[in-house]
Amino acid sequence: MKTAQAWRLGIGDFQIMPAPRHRPHLKRPVWIIVLVSFVSLLLIGAYIYPSRSSGTCYIFSSNGCKTFSDWLPPIPARELTDDERAARVVISDILRTPPVQSKNAKIAFMFLTPGTLPFERLWDKFFHGHEDRFTVYVHASREKPVHVSRYFIDRDIRSEKVIWGKISMVDAERRLLANALQDPDNQQFVLLSDSCVPLYDFDYVYNYLMDTNMSFVDCFEDPGPHGSGRYSEHMLPEVEKRDFRKGAQWFSVKRQHALIVMADSLYYTKFKHYCKPGMEGRNCYSDEHYIPTLFHMVDPGGIANWSVTHVDWSEGKWHPKAYRAQDVTYELLKNITSIDESVHVTSEAKKEVQIRPCFWNGIRRPCYLFARKFYPEALDKMLHLLSNYTSMSEFSL
Repeated sequence: MKTAQAWRLGIGDFQIMPAPRHRPHLKRPVWIIVLVSFVSLLLIGAYIYPSRSSGTCYIFSSNGCKTFSDWLPPIPARELTDDERAARVVISDILRTPPVQSKNAKIAFMFLTPGTLPFERLWDKFFHGHEDRFTVYVHASREKPVHVSRYFIDRDIRSEKVIWGKISMVDAERRLLANALQDPDNQQFVLLSDSCVPLYDFDYVYNYLMDTNMSFVDCFEDPGPHGSGRYSEHMLPEVEKRDFRKGAQWFSVKRQHALIVMADSLYYTKFKHYCKPGMEGRNCYSDEHYIPTLFHMVDPGGIANWSVTHVDWSEGKWHPKAYRAQDVTYELLKNITSIDESVHVTSEAKKEVQIRPCFWNGIRRPCYLFARKFYPEALDKMLHLLSNYTSMSEFSL
């Protein structure tokens, strides 16, 4: 732009000078003015309206090969706080530590429920015959559950009251992880609700989770009021707005990531104090933001950015679609298990749709192993379909 301005200044100077008397035939260089103006307009247009095509490269476009900022000296990294430096040392050490070698690797199924689990009979059928490859943990926040499956008896952990949208939800998740981590054979940790059902047989689920080094944490950037609009500057300097992420709370994490959640106090404290309903006129829900933001900051390449638990938000309401008995059909399960891309919709006015293919070890695969929210009345239908739904076993990994 300085070059263009210099051209303009030079041209202007040239224009106000009287033409030499001995060469009266020269005309003002109008074509140069037009050319410079046209180039300037192109540059301004490329900056304001960058091309969305990945094949096009503009100098000033954030989607191009080089941006203007790429040519500037790098901004010096800010000085870390003592707490931040200590946290990063611990987290880095955990990530560098090889996973515990177990001859009997298991999945920890962690149920976060108000009380009795309505689909316990379904899970009993799912677990049957695989007793040495899983463990069960139940966090009941309101009342002591009544169990009908041997796999759930005596698997209740000490629980506290959980209030939707508050840090107590994250506390319950950490409580489940703390209990599950005591078993060194547990290598994957799956968080499930009382309305969750399995979509495949146990072998498929086990191989899907165990044969990859990824954690399945839902994580995306939402610049709207229900995403970054919930961010509080009180989280600075450790949590910056550009790192604030959103996602469903229902995760499956590997042992290293489970240890990081338990070891973290710095980032957890930020969310405990500054991400809560009604703060600064905003409703921030820690269970939707803490874990996605944490892993986006400390190990973004170690998470898949989608959850293996399906939920349908297509109705655009505050709560996802819930399935009653009449809704549960072969076609419904077939549709869910055929989904191979993760879809997020941002909360700003334009409702941007973000689509990400689900890649498992570099291969495109169905995204979901479980689904919610199912009403208790759907139990018999699910039991019938689990027995006869051949597609639950038809995918090989």
